[in-house]
Amino acid sequence: MLPDVLAKQPTVAALEAWDASAILDGKYDRSELTLVIEPERIADVCCFLKKERQYNRLAAVTAVDWWPAEPRFEVVYLLHSLPLNERLRLKCRLPGDAAQIETVCRVWKAADWYEREVFDLFGIRFRNHPNLTRIMMPEGWQGHPLRKDYPTAGRYSYQGEAIS
Repeated sequence: MLPDVLAKQPTVAALEAWDASAILDGKYDRSELTLVIEPERIADVCCFLKKERQYNRLAAVTAVDWWPAEPRFEVVYLLHSLPLNERLRLKCRLPGDAAQIETVCRVWKAADWYEREVFDLFGIRFRNHPNLTRIMMPEGWQGHPLRKDYPTAGRYSYQGEAIS
């Protein structure tokens, strides 16, 4: 059950009426709405928000590594409804040992490069992505440099060996 301040938000009310189990948590703070979404439902939730609530712009997809805590990763989607002039932040929490989630490329084509960047830098896999390849680091690069357990001392070659 969500707090009353959230339940009064039109987007939250619409989502709860459509599928209440998709929302795990949320908050409304400093005039910003954030919803924690069930990871297996993210693509369907985004499709609903685009069609029914006019969130027609995906402004960004990023991630946070909370290592050593579990769930380790949070994938963050920043949505914008141009007709309603509303913004919405969606978060999905993923375990460190199975960091994968469905792509939202079928909802917004703009997700393509955002998801590739998150994959490249955090190692989070986006299922059914049309071209999940590195976008920032060279193809032969070992590891994912924005993970908190990524080595920070010394320089590394493309094969992950230390360079003196």
